[in-house]
Amino acid sequence: MKQGHLSPDNTIFIILSFEGPDRYSLAGGLGIRVTHITRMLSQMGYPTHLFFIGEPKIQGEEKLNNSLFLHRWCQWISEYYPRGAYEGEKEKIRDFNKSIPPYIIEKIVRPAIVQDKIVIILGEEWHTAEAMCLLSDQLYYAGLRNRILMFWNANNTFGFDHIDWTRLNFTTKITTVSRYMKRIMQNHGVNPLVIPNGIPMSLLEPVDRRISNRFRNTIQANSVLAKVARWDADKGWDTAIEALAKIIASGNKVTMLARGSNDPYGKEILNTAHSLGLIVKEAYTRGTTIPDYLLALERTSDADIIDIKFHCPQELLQLIYHTSDAVLANSRHEPFGLVGLETMAAGGVALLGGTGEDYATPFYNSIVLDSSDAQEIEESFNYIKEHPAETARIRQNAKDTARLFTWERVIHILIRKMEIEAQLQELIESNKIHETCTYIAPSPRDELIGVGGNKQWLK
Repeated sequence: MKQGHLSPDNTIFIILSFEGPDRYSLAGGLGIRVTHITRMLSQMGYPTHLFFIGEPKIQGEEKLNNSLFLHRWCQWISEYYPRGAYEGEKEKIRDFNKSIPPYIIEKIVRPAIVQDKIVIILGEEWHTAEAMCLLSDQLYYAGLRNRILMFWNANNTFGFDHIDWTRLNFTTKITTVSRYMKRIMQNHGVNPLVIPNGIPMSLLEPVDRRISNRFRNTIQANSVLAKVARWDADKGWDTAIEALAKIIASGNKVTMLARGSNDPYGKEILNTAHSLGLIVKEAYTRGTTIPDYLLALERTSDADIIDIKFHCPQELLQLIYHTSDAVLANSRHEPFGLVGLETMAAGGVALLGGTGEDYATPFYNSIVLDSSDAQEIEESFNYIKEHPAETARIRQNAKDTARLFTWERVIHILIRKMEIEAQLQELIESNKIHETCTYIAPSPRDELIGVGGNKQWLK
């Protein structure tokens, strides 16, 4: 049995995900998540292998540095599906399930065990659930399962109907990103660990005041609202549009910056906006610099809703979140709420839907909505405008809270929880597990619990 903690000297990480760092693989937040997790583990010195549905026309295996290895899978299938990782999904899942387990066992697990290493395997989302079960089975028949830690994580409820929950719960330790998701998953007969998502430390960097002022001057309205989300009914677009109409009807000159997706629901929402008498204009740009983006917004700044049709890099989103009077992250179903946390990191005011946003405390670091009533958004907007000192305090507290959710801190939480599982599986000594625990300052909603005689903050 090894010493009582995981370290780069005794541990190897393997992560399975459909999405990854390639542009072909970046369909949403999952690709960003696994990119940051693998990068951070690698920077900490842990040998880390990421298996994902990668760009078909570049090398299948790539060593980015001494400890990060990319394995682009299903490339021979992706050749026929150039639009992204999820095109040809069924064929890719079949190939993933069949080829991943034996490869990992022979190429990574067996050599690692020869070197007396602990191997930790993390599967992400429903696409990898069956592969994780098959991998566990094959490890068992090879006499290796008791030497391996296996975790499977849910970031959303997508694909839950495809999962054999009893089997997955038996073969892996299940995790998720919020207490809200934990409660949903308990209805499937599982009790997952909660390990939050994170944000890059760079999002905490201050926004240039001159650029922020210039941004605000490009918009003709007195107030700016922003909403960045997929065009989806769960995202609360209908409530947001109705609230905007109410705010404008009460005499306020307000513009909403709307960045949606390619989903057809967007047309329905914008038709609703037109029916409410709102002026909608589309913003396009050929350039990719902040001045180009500001020019595109300036050209459409007399609209009630600016429908942003160009890609918004993180630098622009940070500017939008910081400069807007409020960011409407009012989802009805939000497993974690990354937009809300990114808004807080920028020192913005997030109006949240109150589902998976564990980091949110009402009127301390954000405003948490208790209903899907447009009037509540209108009243929250009025509160923000009428209480500038209180709003400034919320902005500062928001930024302070976001510091607790950087990937650096989240990875420490991840590793500590995995150490507890390694202890339970008798892969490391239990009497030393807490000697290396790093204290992580709590967010207002965290729970203080005693572990092994010492106290640490755990979700």
